[in-house]
Amino acid sequence: MATHGQFCAVARAQDLLGGRWTLLVVRELLCGARRFNDIRRGIPRISRTILSERLQALAAAGVVRRGEGAQGPEYDLTEAGRELIGIVQALGVWGQRWLPRHAEREEIDLDPLLLDMQRRVRADALPAEPFVIRFDLKDRPARFLLMKGGDMALCAHNPGFPEPLCLGGPVAALAGWWRGDIGLAEARRRGLALTGDKAMLAAFPGWFERYLFADVAAAAS
Repeated sequence: MATHGQFCAVARAQDLLGGRWTLLVVRELLCGARRFNDIRRGIPRISRTILSERLQALAAAGVVRRGEGAQGPEYDLTEAGRELIGIVQALGVWGQRWLPRHAEREEIDLDPLLLDMQRRVRADALPAEPFVIRFDLKDRPARFLLMKGGDMALCAHNPGFPEPLCLGGPVAALAGWWRGDIGLAEARRRGLALTGDKAMLAAFPGWFERYLFADVAAAAS
């Protein structure tokens, strides 16, 4: 690994964490991903080779621990890795406050967005009977979010439950609402289409804790 050749702790930390993808790998582990494919699902543009290299580097530095789980290798953050939560949160707050937010101009991957929604479902707010939210977003493959008590799952196919609610329209409208750029009414004006059971349509926003940084206001321009 190339280094900056400096004694400074900032530079030494940058040597380890400053490479492309590294902090996103840490983010996924902080969010609960444990297996290789689960980590990659949250970062779909990373290659398997690069992800393997990043995990090896983090393990060698004592940030990540590799173990054997019931279904193969699993990864977990050590005490040193968990302490990075402050850095990841600070970056999120800074990015939400200072970077321009124009979802319609961004290249937004759908699966990481839906995965974040899955992670932030409020199980106690759901109806008693399991169901599926269908996502038929423009120019994207259909996705299905299983809403089943404590067993939420993002799927490429309906696992066999009713679909009382469907979301369509542009990904940018959904991303803008989820990120806190715009309200749901504005997202619908921008093309986000929610169709299905009327009671569920009204309840839909309350099923989720919004994106972690959604309440961080943009800096005044």
